[in-house]
Amino acid sequence: MEHKVLSISDQCEILGIHRSGLYYHPRGESALNMQLMNIIDREFFDKPFYGVRRMTHHLRLMGYRVNEKRVRRLYQLMDIRVVYPKKNTSKADKTHYKYPYLLRGLRINRPNHVWAADITWIPMQKGFMYMFAIIDVYSRYVLNWSISNSMDAEWCTEVLNEAIEMHGTPEIFNTDQGSQFTSLHFTGALKSQNIRISMDGKGRAIDNVFIERLWRSVKYEYAYLNPANGGVEFYRGMDKYISFYNHERPHQKHDYKTPKELFFDQQNVA
Repeated sequence: MEHKVLSISDQCEILGIHRSGLYYHPRGESALNMQLMNIIDREFFDKPFYGVRRMTHHLRLMGYRVNEKRVRRLYQLMDIRVVYPKKNTSKADKTHYKYPYLLRGLRINRPNHVWAADITWIPMQKGFMYMFAIIDVYSRYVLNWSISNSMDAEWCTEVLNEAIEMHGTPEIFNTDQGSQFTSLHFTGALKSQNIRISMDGKGRAIDNVFIERLWRSVKYEYAYLNPANGGVEFYRGMDKYISFYNHERPHQKHDYKTPKELFFDQQNVA
């Protein structure tokens, strides 16, 4: 995206995309691997306890001649973390400190009480990208999001800083134990704002269930139905979907109010 006159920020503004998502060229994989990744992604939503062996068996029953080595590589590429402790865990860095989980038994009853964040794999017509999102747990409001073809801590931190600039700071910030979130770069940004850090217990799918519900909605209501032809096309389509999700999509748990109503109206009342 180098240009002799326009800065990267100016180019992003012209294209109408996030400055924090500089890499909009999808990562490529073979047609077979993309088929396998699509099947794995959908199956894992319903069976988050499926490790490499079980998923390999499932794919073989569907007629795919795959071995565990291939499925393990796809799990790693998709950043999939099974919900029980396992030998080959996520991409967590053993040298990084893992913070305790602070949400167990906590009554989350107001906006900016707890934010949660995660990264997911998004299939496209040719290749795939990663999507990072931050939500307010009480209202389910998507505070900020971005897409990229890599999962580095700097990208996540920039999206975090943008969310803080737009919406202030939460009391608690919850993630899993992925290396992006345990990095000094990311945790340092949280500490500098006096935000308490919470991390999911290893192998516990329910700890960050709030954002898992967002991913299910994003994929089944948009990404699977509208596989994009390129990163910029995906960004623009997802931008419209997130606007719909925040401003129009009601949540049954909150008397069919939208995330926007819950996030902003209660703050005004307070």
